[in-house]
Amino acid sequence: MDSELIQSDPAVMMGKPVVAGTRITVELILEKLSTGESVDQILEAHPRLTREGVLAALSFAAQALRR
Repeated sequence: MDSELIQSDPAVMMGKPVVAGTRITVELILEKLSTGESVDQILEAHPRLTREGVLAALSFAAQALRR
């Protein structure tokens, strides 16, 4: 995973972790997956998002829970 794919900036989405170059939060990706949306459905709904970005968000969340 490219750790640079997830960024946190107080000026973007109140500092929540987002996929770089988007305003799509890790939280939003996790919520969509938890309601049963597939990665392909998420990608279709958010054209600027990449599969790598979704995987980076999942990896980021897993690392945060390990801490």
